[in-house]
Amino acid sequence: MSDEKRPTPAGSPPASKDKEVPSMRWMRRIKKMFSFFFTIFIVSLIGAAGFLVYLRSQTLPVTKMLQTSQMYDAQGELIDTFYSGQNRQVVTLKDISPYLIKATLAVEDQHFYDHFGVDVKAVARAAVVNVQAMAKVQGAGTITQQLARNLYLNHDRTWSRKIKETVYAIQMEMQLSKDEILANYLNQIYYGHSTYGIETASELFFGKHASELTLAESAMIAGVPKGPRYYSPYYDLTNAMDRQKVVLQTMVRSGYITQQAADAAAKEKLTIQPLTKKKPAVAPYFRDYVRMLATDKLGIPEEQLDEGGIKIFTTLDMNAQKIAEDVMAKQLAGKPDIQAALVAIDPRTGAIKAMVGGRDYADNQFNRATSNTRQPGSSFKPFVYMVALQNGYTPATLVKSEPTVFTYDQGRQTYTPRNFNDQYANANIDMRQAISKSDNIYAVHTIIDVGPDKVIDLAHKLGITSPMKPLPSLALGAFPVSPLEMASAFGTIANQGVRNETTAIERIEDANGKILFEAKPRSENVLDPAVAYVMTNLMESVFEEGGTGNRVASTIKRPIAGKTGTTDTDAWLVGFTPELATAVWVGYDKDRAISSVESHLASPIFAEFTEQSLEAIPPKLFPIPDGVASVYIDPASGKLSNEDCPNSRMEAFLAGTEPTTYCTGKPAKEVQEGGKKGTPKGQNDSWWKDLKRWWNS
Repeated sequence: MSDEKRPTPAGSPPASKDKEVPSMRWMRRIKKMFSFFFTIFIVSLIGAAGFLVYLRSQTLPVTKMLQTSQMYDAQGELIDTFYSGQNRQVVTLKDISPYLIKATLAVEDQHFYDHFGVDVKAVARAAVVNVQAMAKVQGAGTITQQLARNLYLNHDRTWSRKIKETVYAIQMEMQLSKDEILANYLNQIYYGHSTYGIETASELFFGKHASELTLAESAMIAGVPKGPRYYSPYYDLTNAMDRQKVVLQTMVRSGYITQQAADAAAKEKLTIQPLTKKKPAVAPYFRDYVRMLATDKLGIPEEQLDEGGIKIFTTLDMNAQKIAEDVMAKQLAGKPDIQAALVAIDPRTGAIKAMVGGRDYADNQFNRATSNTRQPGSSFKPFVYMVALQNGYTPATLVKSEPTVFTYDQGRQTYTPRNFNDQYANANIDMRQAISKSDNIYAVHTIIDVGPDKVIDLAHKLGITSPMKPLPSLALGAFPVSPLEMASAFGTIANQGVRNETTAIERIEDANGKILFEAKPRSENVLDPAVAYVMTNLMESVFEEGGTGNRVASTIKRPIAGKTGTTDTDAWLVGFTPELATAVWVGYDKDRAISSVESHLASPIFAEFTEQSLEAIPPKLFPIPDGVASVYIDPASGKLSNEDCPNSRMEAFLAGTEPTTYCTGKPAKEVQEGGKKGTPKGQNDSWWKDLKRWWNS
């Protein structure tokens, strides 16, 4: 019985199988766990891939990098900047010193070009350090994460913000190149003192472009963003220098520079620019005028002007502008409350070269140079006389200067003008005398004779846009205009009747260099060149002996033409050379009468500004166009002169209107045939006589 096998109970597995049961169970469990985790891994991988595809398809949040807009003069020199809150100038990566780029990468993100927006190794290392210290002593934010935070998020220390920062960083890495991210970062980062971006910081600290930074300078600037209040050389130079050395040694460890280069840079003496408040703007009235043109006339939004990084290239001549400001300050010194304005235009182009709208912009921002609230007085008379020259008058036309009551409006109205200080010649005077001495009787007689409507029409063509009425008082400048209008109109005369549209802005570019506006000023011939020259020749006498501008004749060293103007509240001098037309106004803001001394202030401002601005330009005679005849006349009779006519002078006429008889009453032809002396000097030799006459004067 003992050798017999025991029957195995029904349904029981063999004994050998009983021994295999535990191991098989563990295998099955491991397989299930592996299958589960593998499935989770695959699902996570698919989910992550799907999430990344989703991120790549989504646009980054709408944001904009506020940029400083800039205004330049005609030579490309910076006039002023516009910004709202953030002073920033955006530059490309190639316009940044390689030293600065390497210094920034060394201290901010050494593995920038290797990670995908998050530096896993740095995160792990920071976690270990923070756990050991039981506090957050080391961060692990990459340059991409910092940029994402600065562009799209706040600086709250929360997990939600950190998660969003990481997501945005990964999204940026997928949509932008590394160089684009680095360039955006360097243009966005804060360097203290309301300064954003490396270009503005470089100009602030060292007065140079970011592309010009040395290794030592780059290490200094790269250390500032860590804590601008602590590492800025303006707050603590010692801390800044210590931080610079840390940056240099980090660059050595990163393999960017050698230890020898770091030691040399650490010993280099740096010249830190003085930290001053924003300097008063050069040409502040012109700046405001350009801003008004850009927004009101050209449609540039105010927001874009303040935050869009646009560049405005203007016509301003910085040298002429400084001269204008200095001369005005000099002439108004010691004369409180009185105001002045000056506008200078290149008549050959219509470009505004200088503009001063008042004596002190900080005290009063009202721009008197563009305001059409002041009467031009006698400086308006050239418009009247040019119409007269077109309608039968000549420089030799005689009118008696005496107290006169004029009637107009078909005899229904009267007008009684008076000369300054009631001084009259009480004799016949010609147009040259009327202009040089600013005789009001001659002017009113002329405008009534030729018609004020014609004068208004010509003034509009020349550049006067302010409203005027066809009244006799128009001849005496009774209707307000702006200095800008007067300079433009006289510039047309200087340019031989060709009016060039007044321009202040040459072009405007957006932050990417795209041209938003480019000036194409209109040019139109509105006046016969011969008429313009004859009037110019007449206005030269204003600065000669007996003329109202003679007091500044010693200052002027070149041919110049102009006209003074005086009212009870205003003093003007508007004049020009072939290269520059200038209008100067002096007076008070609240209709306060000016004294006789104050009425003479416009002339020296005009004369000194013109001479100093054109100091480097040789004097030029006004060119004589076709259609002009120059002869010697007898001023007393307005006829040709000979040896029987004393005090003769050269006079320019529109060809065909010059006198044909001598002061003795004989016709020119008869005298010439008789072989007598005194043959009229004609146009052929007039230029030489004119030159000698000007030189001797």
